[in-house]
Amino acid sequence: GCPGRLRMGHLLCTLILLQAAGVLVLMFYALLWEAGNVVSLPEKRIGFYNFCLWNETAGELQCLQYRHLQVMGISLPGIVLARVCVYSCLVFGIFYPLFVAHVNSVWITPFFSAALLLVGLLLFLSQIWNWISVSDLSCAFLALVFSLILQALTAFRCCTVHDKKKKNQVQLLKVYKLVLK
Repeated sequence: GCPGRLRMGHLLCTLILLQAAGVLVLMFYALLWEAGNVVSLPEKRIGFYNFCLWNETAGELQCLQYRHLQVMGISLPGIVLARVCVYSCLVFGIFYPLFVAHVNSVWITPFFSAALLLVGLLLFLSQIWNWISVSDLSCAFLALVFSLILQALTAFRCCTVHDKKKKNQVQLLKVYKLVLK
């Protein structure tokens, strides 16, 4: 009866909050601890804020300025838009508990966050793909991908629960109307 549903609801809320915490940890690791570097190798470091390649003459990594990136065909507006999309997901993750507490549609936050992260990653990869290979991608990139998966799962789970609640409310409303007749 009711106590079982109550326990199941608490379990579901706990699971959703644990997923949100996992997303936050992964995002903090990738974007703050690893500074957003999706490639972090001795001969190249490429991230949302830097593009460094090995300079044979100097014998060290050389971080390129925008004018050099522009010559290489990398778009500054594309990089900036990718950066805004990806880092806004971190903000969504930080404020997710507030959204849960004050917004009835809990699935909206992880859905938009996952969409922004996906767009940001794809936009960024489209800009740098000519200078990397799949094996170059770092643990920070994997953390962002796992974060994306967790956000999508959270959005799906919340949306499913929301749909079930909506169906139950509609059924309750029908019963209520029958009782009033």
